Amino acid sequence: MKSIVLDTSVVVAGLRTQLGAGNAILRLVATRRLVALATPPLFLEYEDVLKRSEHRLAHGLTLEAIEEFLAEFAALIEPVEVHFQWRPQSRDPNDEMVLEAAINGGADALVTFNVADFAGPAERFRHKHHAKHPNPTPRGAPFYIRLRYVV
Repeated sequence: MKSIVLDTSVVVAGLRTQLGAGNAILRLVATRRLVALATPPLFLEYEDVLKRSEHRLAHGLTLEAIEEFLAEFAALIEPVEVHFQWRPQSRDPNDEMVLEAAINGGADALVTFNVADFAGPAERFRHKHHAKHPNPTPRGAPFYIRLRYVV
């Protein structure tokens, strides 16, 4: 089964609408067709961002509903222990957690709306990568950055 690391923007978008690609990816995780990987700091970022007032206003979920989602999501996530940190690599310090989870967890793909911030670090780590749009028609759909490790 393919393992992925979700950028926080994908999780947030997945809760904002049931029609978007982010929600489709969350459904694939919920039905165990994909395995989501996350480190404890990355999961705490998911929680922090989902509970921000601007996102609660956009997705309309109560704090209790967010807690319920997070509990169910945590049960589906395969935890990753960070053995190596290579900071700084990205323009956004929060992207470091996503990248570290992908590399330390041996993820098949990193799923993000922000492919530009992750392409550079992948090059520096000599990973073969390519951005692949899951469906070429919708605008704003997340990109997959597939990581293949080169020794």
